[in-house]
Amino acid sequence: MTEPEGADEHPSLGIWYGVAAYVLWGVSPLFWNITDEADAFALLIHRTLWALPLLAIAITVMRLWPLVARSYGSWRPRVVTATAAVLLAVNWGVFLWAVTNERVVEASLGYFINPLVSVALGVVVLGERLRRTQWIAVGVAACGVLVMTLRVGELPLVALALALSFGFYGLLKKDPSTPRPVVSLFGEVAVLCIPASALLLFGGYFRESGFGSSPGLTAFLVLTGAMTVAPLLLFAAAVRRTPLSTIGLLQYIAPTLQFLLGITVFGEELTLDELLGFGLVWAALAIYTIDARRSERTGASASA
Repeated sequence: MTEPEGADEHPSLGIWYGVAAYVLWGVSPLFWNITDEADAFALLIHRTLWALPLLAIAITVMRLWPLVARSYGSWRPRVVTATAAVLLAVNWGVFLWAVTNERVVEASLGYFINPLVSVALGVVVLGERLRRTQWIAVGVAACGVLVMTLRVGELPLVALALALSFGFYGLLKKDPSTPRPVVSLFGEVAVLCIPASALLLFGGYFRESGFGSSPGLTAFLVLTGAMTVAPLLLFAAAVRRTPLSTIGLLQYIAPTLQFLLGITVFGEELTLDELLGFGLVWAALAIYTIDARRSERTGASASA
């Protein structure tokens, strides 16, 4: 499919798409806590099942079905997609459990750490080299996690699970056999729909989730698909129009909003030790971001 006409003529539109995507992700804890009648696992099943038809509609509108057929014509992209689907299910499931069990602040920490986890995976798995400043940023973030572990007395498992699952998910996206984002996401959700359908029909989750018990709850469960797909499509539109360095800055919108919601709306407590750990992670992100912007300007000057 060719890019929409004028897609590159309005780069500011891409920024707004990105802002919209990250704001939706940032305020999503409000949506997932609308009701407590469905637990996190039921929400995971429904968001998976209701996301698939919406993605199918998007692929139909974008005329990508021939690309879907070509993309999954061999075994390698199928295996990569199935593996990515498992990581996506872990990430979605842990996040849903966190936001429905008053762990929104810790979930936000996971997405603050995620960029630096991706950098570390690039070094360990892909053999990428880091500049000295980037090493410092990764080290400071590691100190933040260590502080929270030692001072708070427990490892921030929710944050680490979110950061690592999404970090490895992003790593798989670098595989050359991975289809373009919308197509690969459709494949991943299609894979997840197989166990989700079995659990819904034969595992008792159709009844336990409350689907059909009331119009309000049924509408909410159906809307979980839209809440899943909408920010992903906005993000895909943003990436096509916006430099990745700008996307890198916008990504901090989501965990910032989640952090603020956790403290103000959900009333989660933040100890001084936890705040110290967050402060180190924020300092690491500031170091990493400043270094990335400086490197980008240097590269642009050299090219000129």
